[in-house]
Amino acid sequence: MLTDSLGANLDKLARQIPVWAEELGFQATGITEAETGRHGARLQEWLDSGMNGEMNYMADHGSKRYRPDELLPGTRRVISVRMDYMPSPDSPARTLNDPEKAYISRYTLGRDYHKLVRKRLAQLAKRIDDALEGHNHRAFVDSAPVLERALAQRAGLGWFGKNTMLIHPKAGSFFFLGEIFTSAPLPVSEPFETEHCGSCSACLDVCPTDAFDGPHRLDARRCISYLTIELKGSIPEELRSKMGNRVFGCDDCQLVCPWNKFSRPTDKDDFQARHNLDNSELAELFLWTEAEFLKRTEGSAIRRTGYEGWLRNLAVGLGNAPSTIPVIEALKKRADHPSELVREHVQWALRRHGITN
Repeated sequence: MLTDSLGANLDKLARQIPVWAEELGFQATGITEAETGRHGARLQEWLDSGMNGEMNYMADHGSKRYRPDELLPGTRRVISVRMDYMPSPDSPARTLNDPEKAYISRYTLGRDYHKLVRKRLAQLAKRIDDALEGHNHRAFVDSAPVLERALAQRAGLGWFGKNTMLIHPKAGSFFFLGEIFTSAPLPVSEPFETEHCGSCSACLDVCPTDAFDGPHRLDARRCISYLTIELKGSIPEELRSKMGNRVFGCDDCQLVCPWNKFSRPTDKDDFQARHNLDNSELAELFLWTEAEFLKRTEGSAIRRTGYEGWLRNLAVGLGNAPSTIPVIEALKKRADHPSELVREHVQWALRRHGITN
């Protein structure tokens, strides 16, 4: 009878968790067992190929990344949640098609999502903890070695698209994920086993730098998101002209995905564009001082690239821009920048405009 009572409580809690999650601003919730199936082997294959580039942290912690019970002993289930982030109103194409504008990935136009999602997820974990004593619960938001897309797929939140993004048929792919590891043996959701990409290859074909080595195989070393965020040194010259005006991240493979016509704009103020970053001139951003950069990116994921990386990325964008007076003058003002990395990219950009020392 005690076992039956516990089972009934777990069933009731599993039905209640999505209700609480929705109240806290999450759009979907699923529960899966504490294992990632075939995804662990796929991760290791990708790492062995070297496609992770300088992202050595992807190889750290070994199997803990794809075995939740090793990362947090006693974990029996993982609760996966989704939070949509597409700003509203938004017109990515408008910025991408204006070569003097700076394109910044949609996920980082507002405040850094980690704090918002983590706070809401901690509140959800607290409600679960209050409802079910004697079990451990811990929330993660891209803050630990967690194979979150794999867990979300197994929790029924979407399938892996050919661009490696998780896609949901009613929400597209513009969303964040978070997880709660729990020792409670909650009933699990149906995994999303069927891929609905069919013969479509739009995401693979549109990639400016040809970063896809085939469906579901992304070579990060060629990906603009990697080049502008993760890479700390010089951007390979053969890729610079392909980057266009994308100065922090890239959304091309998502923007062309037919399923993203179902993406719903967020109503959260935190994810709305700040400081006009969805419609700024490359030359204007390039002339920010370091103090201005730190002030205007406070609480933003853009901070990850640092001021030097910011100027490096913008120099590449300016090198790909039309040879207008504002573009040329902005580059000339940084030609003697104290950073060798910045100077190198500025000189490349000036040569693109026919200007040599």
